[in-house]
Amino acid sequence: MFFIIAGCLHFIFPANYMQVMPPWLPAHYLLVLVSGGFEIAGGVGVLLPIVRRMAGIGLILLSLAVLPANVQMLLNALADGTASIWLVLLGLRLPLQLLLIYWIWRATQPVRDRMFRG
Repeated sequence: MFFIIAGCLHFIFPANYMQVMPPWLPAHYLLVLVSGGFEIAGGVGVLLPIVRRMAGIGLILLSLAVLPANVQMLLNALADGTASIWLVLLGLRLPLQLLLIYWIWRATQPVRDRMFRG
């Protein structure tokens, strides 16, 4: 559900996402909508056992693809002189992205594989 809700927010509040798009990327609005659509599709896919593993791979790739936006968010906050606590949280978000990727991978593996891997 997390990814479905997060993806829907791309369509409800696209301007918020466009603000953190790196300037070197083209078509910010289109990329926000496409990434939101992929997030929704991945979230739905995780719920369906037949495509769960493929959805996990897609969500991992999406998580890597949005990494530049997470970096840009931190750069924007640094340029704006944002409060230190917010900068720390944005900085922590980057390594947490790696934990999210690991969580996606583990959550989308077949149950028997998870039992044998510990």
